[in-house]
Amino acid sequence: MKLVYKGKTKDVFAMDNGNYLLQFKDDVTGADGVFDPGSNTVGLSIEGAGRAGLRLTKFFFEALREKGIPTHYIDANIEDVTMTVMPAATFGKGLEVICRYRAVGSFLRRYGAYIESGQHLDAFVEITLKDDAREDPPITEDALDMLGILSHDEYAVLKDLTRRIAAVVKEELEKKGIELYDIKFEFGRVGNRQQIVLIDEISGGNMRAYKDGVHLQPLDLVRLMLEG
Repeated sequence: MKLVYKGKTKDVFAMDNGNYLLQFKDDVTGADGVFDPGSNTVGLSIEGAGRAGLRLTKFFFEALREKGIPTHYIDANIEDVTMTVMPAATFGKGLEVICRYRAVGSFLRRYGAYIESGQHLDAFVEITLKDDAREDPPITEDALDMLGILSHDEYAVLKDLTRRIAAVVKEELEKKGIELYDIKFEFGRVGNRQQIVLIDEISGGNMRAYKDGVHLQPLDLVRLMLEG
C-alpha cells in the first residue's frame, strides 16, 4: 500500500485493488487540550479514540447501507483500526457539511445577536470550505456554483442527503437517550456516474451530542451507544 495523505485524525493509503484504506488515529480536533468537533486543528490525543471512532463509524455506515443511503464504505477492521472505502473525488479542495439542530459552536458565535444559546434549529444545513488557513469559511449555494465547486442540482442532492443522514444518526442516538446538537459530514463523487456519496466517518469526533445536558466526549459516546 502507498500512503497518499496524512490527515489530522486519519491517514489514507492506496490499495493495489484501487480502493483506499483509512487508518484511524487517536488524535482529535480541538484547542488547548479541549475537544471541539468544530475545530480545524488537532487539540489533543485520546488513547483509544481511533478505535472508538471506527466502531461508531462502522455502526452508522452499516445502518445507512441498510436504508439504501449511498456511502463510500466497504468494510472495517476494528482490530487494525482501519476502514476500506471506495475511491471518491472531493468537491474542489474539500467541503464540510454541517447539519444543526441547536444553536451552538460557530453558529452561535456568528449569529448570537439573533438567537439564544442552545435554541432549537430546524435541521439547518451549512457548508464550509476545507481551508485551515482561512478557518474553513462558510460558503453559499450561489458561490459554490459560480466557483465551479458544486452545481445547483448537486447542492440540492447534498442538502437532501445531509438531512437524511443526520436524521438517521439523530434517531439512533435518541434510542440511548442522547440528543444530537450538530454533526459534520463530508461528501464526494464515486464511479463513472459521479454519484454523490457520504465519505470520511461518522463518530464522536464530528458531532456534538448531549445526555442529560452534559456534552459527551467521543469515548463516552461510543460507550453509551455500543456498550450500554
